[in-house]
Amino acid sequence: ATELHGSGVKVCSVAGFPLGATPTSAKLHEAESALREGAREIDMVIHIGALKERDYQAVKSDIQSVAQLCHAGGARLKVIIETCLLDDAEKVAACTLAKMAGADFVKTSTGFSKAGATAADVALMRRVVGPEMGVKAAGGIRTLADLRAMVDAGATRIGASASVKIMEAAAR
Repeated sequence: ATELHGSGVKVCSVAGFPLGATPTSAKLHEAESALREGAREIDMVIHIGALKERDYQAVKSDIQSVAQLCHAGGARLKVIIETCLLDDAEKVAACTLAKMAGADFVKTSTGFSKAGATAADVALMRRVVGPEMGVKAAGGIRTLADLRAMVDAGATRIGASASVKIMEAAAR
């Protein structure tokens, strides 16, 4: 945050990464610490176990607590739903809960599970959250064609470790 001060680049950190199974109190501590150090965006991982158990109140409360902290600190919250571990009904539930809880974005993956973003998942997420929320595609985006497919599906942000290679291809 110190190095980027004044540049317009927002620092992002994580909470509950990469598995999401940590208690809300731990996610809040991680987010609070990151905000204090200058983060302006937090990527939290949804509690996948609670979602799969259909404990929707726990999932919503978890997200809502972190969202309130982030917003009070002038930061945005992205909720990673780890799409490759969910069926479509669970993806819809996760996106709906994130929206109800006040998150700013839903995000496809951490990049640490068995697969990353797919255009089909991004399109589903966009349909569920509508135009009010951001959709971030992350994981497995390695080419300009991959990036374009995600944007065409409704992604408003892309997370890619191949960003330099993709931008070089776009410049050509």
